[in-house]
Amino acid sequence: MLIATWNVNSIRTRLLQIVDWINQVNPDILCLQETKVIDDSFPFEPFEKLGYSVEVYGQKSYNGVAIISKIKPENIEKGFNGYSYSDHNIESSLEQKRLISADIGGIKIINVYVPNGSSLASGKFDYKINWLKCLASFLDEQEKKGELICLAGDFNIAPTNLDIHDPNKYEGGIMASQAERDALNNVLKGRLIDSFRIFEKNTGHWSWWDYRNNAFELNKGWRIDHIYISKELSSKLKSCVIDSLPRANLRPSDHVPVMIDLSLNDFNGDFIDDEDNFFEI
Repeated sequence: MLIATWNVNSIRTRLLQIVDWINQVNPDILCLQETKVIDDSFPFEPFEKLGYSVEVYGQKSYNGVAIISKIKPENIEKGFNGYSYSDHNIESSLEQKRLISADIGGIKIINVYVPNGSSLASGKFDYKINWLKCLASFLDEQEKKGELICLAGDFNIAPTNLDIHDPNKYEGGIMASQAERDALNNVLKGRLIDSFRIFEKNTGHWSWWDYRNNAFELNKGWRIDHIYISKELSSKLKSCVIDSLPRANLRPSDHVPVMIDLSLNDFNGDFIDDEDNFFEI
């Protein structure tokens, strides 16, 4: 089962690029972030024509997440559904569209777009830390149910200095502060593992390059897009790859896809019926 995550920075701007990438890579599940479109305006048809089911949770011009899957999703949840808002000072009425989850092929797929936080002195930073506390509580609930979890998305956090092209310059700042790393570790709690670091222990691997200052051309990037999986799935993990090629496209997203390949021989998925086209994984 090939599972991918990609912050596309506007689904409508990047639609042709995404469809082209899907045709090349053929993922079973694709988690998208920063779709930046309300649900009714999401371009469902191009994905459905390729045999995918599409679940979306979006808002105009900002944020927005989607799960695109060949395998029929079940138990779709949008947002935290009230988990721990009162504990962490985030009211559901003000919630931004940043999380969508579904049961797919025996795994709880949780797709997140973690707030950037702006700067450590900003109120947006407090929102980011509180949002991550909500995510930790949400994961606690899934753990109680005995769920196998795949947590994917744009985390806007470099977990270690290995994940920054110039840690001496950026360590301690936004996306690299100890507070953010601690908050991320509280989400993971040792129950989820970083798929990429199973295979690659060294620095020099990025998933995001700033649009400014020729960052991509100079390879000055960060690894802030991650796929975390339950420890119980580690024996099924065949690979984790960052596909940097789409960043060289014309008008690209500033992020690139990250994908894992899980060997699930006992998969218990369903069919997606798209007229006469059937897909079984």
